[in-house]
Amino acid sequence: MFRLPATFLALCALVSASYALPIRENATLSKRNANDGRATHYEVGLGACGSNDVDSESVLAISRLIYGNGEYCNQWLQITNTANGNVKYGQMRDRCESCGQNDIDLSPSLFEALGADLNQGVLQVEWHFMDKGWSP
Repeated sequence: MFRLPATFLALCALVSASYALPIRENATLSKRNANDGRATHYEVGLGACGSNDVDSESVLAISRLIYGNGEYCNQWLQITNTANGNVKYGQMRDRCESCGQNDIDLSPSLFEALGADLNQGVLQVEWHFMDKGWSP
């Protein structure tokens, strides 16, 4: 007999408490979709994002299929070499015309930092974009 009113009161209290929770204005939430693909290396220079980079920097190119209008320019990616678990970060500065959807092209130093020899040529990687404005 008292179970229904007690349950109703508990539900009302829960709903009221959820409305009292603070809300962060201008909060930016990002969904981190992991992408499985291949990573190769390339000789960097003037990239599609307009930056002139050098091989010793941790920069990369993403597939033209994701590049779009350059909205990801200068955004950082977390990259994991799936063979050895090494994790590094690279900044997106160029577009890769020959890359498949989830493939990325890395500067030689970033490729080596993931624990690979340049002669190896190709790595299996998992990667995702970091939040906009994030940097290591």
